[in-house]
Amino acid sequence: MIEKQLKEETERWLVKAKAKRKQIKLPDKSKEGMLKNIDAYISDTEHFMKKGDLIRAFEAIIWTWSWIEILEELKVIET
Repeated sequence: MIEKQLKEETERWLVKAKAKRKQIKLPDKSKEGMLKNIDAYISDTEHFMKKGDLIRAFEAIIWTWSWIEILEELKVIET
């Protein structure tokens, strides 16, 4: 049951992260490297989901959102 919940929660946040990523605008192109971290964690989430490693998949999606929220707060990205 917990495994099912973890998978569903990770999938739900992955869909939201991908949608949000499409909306991100980068005012300062010199900061483009920071977007690569978001993309990498989205990719990691998908990779771990395919392997059935739900703990690492959930951890990766949490890092995805951390990067998004921090960069928004610092005004490095706009959505």
